[in-house]
Amino acid sequence: MSPLRDPCAAKTGESRREFLHRMAGAGAALVGGQTATLLAQERGERPDALPGLEVLLPRERVPVSFIIDDSTCLVNLNKFAIPQFAAAHPGGGAYTHYDWRAWPDEIPDDFVRKFGEWCGAQGVKGKYSVVPYPACVGRLDGELPGWTSREVEASIALVRDLLLSHWDIHPEMVTHTRVIDLRTGHPHPERSLRFMENWDWTTGRSVDEIAAYQAYALRILKNVGLPCEGITTPGGYGNRARPQLAQATLEAVRDVFGAEIPHYFRDAYAEGSQSVAPRVEYATGLAGDDPRCVVSIVACTGDWTGGWDNSEPGGPDKFITADGRRGRLVEVIERGEPACLLAHWTGIWFNGQETGFRIFQEVVRRLHARFDHLLWMKLSELARYWTARELTQGRRTEHGLTLQAPFAAPAFTLRLEAPANAVPQLWQGNRLTPLREVASARQIEAGTWRREGGKVVVCFDLSKGENRLQLGTVLDP
Repeated sequence: MSPLRDPCAAKTGESRREFLHRMAGAGAALVGGQTATLLAQERGERPDALPGLEVLLPRERVPVSFIIDDSTCLVNLNKFAIPQFAAAHPGGGAYTHYDWRAWPDEIPDDFVRKFGEWCGAQGVKGKYSVVPYPACVGRLDGELPGWTSREVEASIALVRDLLLSHWDIHPEMVTHTRVIDLRTGHPHPERSLRFMENWDWTTGRSVDEIAAYQAYALRILKNVGLPCEGITTPGGYGNRARPQLAQATLEAVRDVFGAEIPHYFRDAYAEGSQSVAPRVEYATGLAGDDPRCVVSIVACTGDWTGGWDNSEPGGPDKFITADGRRGRLVEVIERGEPACLLAHWTGIWFNGQETGFRIFQEVVRRLHARFDHLLWMKLSELARYWTARELTQGRRTEHGLTLQAPFAAPAFTLRLEAPANAVPQLWQGNRLTPLREVASARQIEAGTWRREGGKVVVCFDLSKGENRLQLGTVLDP
């Protein structure tokens, strides 16, 4: 692979290979000036830990998710992005070497349908970006030159009708290329890295400035009927403004969509032992009527399906080998952390060759052959579960346990010590929720429980507010 410059690189002096290594978080790769900043972000409030109580993974299964970047409706984003990246770099940088004029203008909806239907049949869930004003070609809620209004409306409807059940929709900022002047709705006239979303615009910006910019992107998608609970950062967007990015996401997503638990995708660690679990940040008001937080979702792989630029793919073995014994996904799943795969839509389609799609299909086949305890989740579902896991307050009572939850979460799964003859009973408000005993971890689902030595594992839909888990005889509430 040639050392091409990646538009996702946070700074200009990196090759594509160097950038992916740095973003991978391999040992010192992300530590060099970045991890310290990331860890300095505020976690916010946390309840006291309750000894003897463990919050497990949902249904005792390992979450997996597929993160797709650089997608939008119809526009083959990076064909139009490359000349803008070149214009922002002195002399054009490495972008002058792309034969971008030969690339098709469009990624057809027939492929979106083929991809979405296949993923739906496999149970695959994840995040699918819809860039609102792709590479400045046109706005999805206005004119998209090169396509009729009927074609644009049909493409948006396809995303809404086919993908929403299994995919979160994110704006990947406004254009993924040039920064838009919110006063005019046009790109800033300066063509430099300071006014490119992938690079330096967020550096030195306030929470309010970044929130206003993100709200602009979110409103375009709201105008076309695509709901969002999170955002994706294009390239280095927010890389030197991480606390501001997190707080701006919290404010913008709540303001535009009223989302209870906003989340964002910013980081990927493709190797190393650093945790790839979601990070619940800026938690406040847990005891009140308006609890707040924002969740940073972390990918655990590089893009080995074909990349943003249709470069030579790493192939399925980097995710999981044919025998299911090695690969980054195996490593992460076996240590019990959520495994979020990363890819770019342009590489999945691969200028019509579908190279990345075939690689992903093989990865899914290998995952399902190797593991029987995976749970595909959208990023919003993962963010909600992790938020409940970290922010729910547990308190021992005479008859069991009381959980005070600032946020609800489906299939909330606990392990706790219990007498040998204990039978868990769940009270939510004045309502008794029946729980059914099962024999094994693979049978666990919401509304069930099982014995495990001197403990019980209980799975139920956690309600916002008070949940009382009693061990023994049914008592009046």
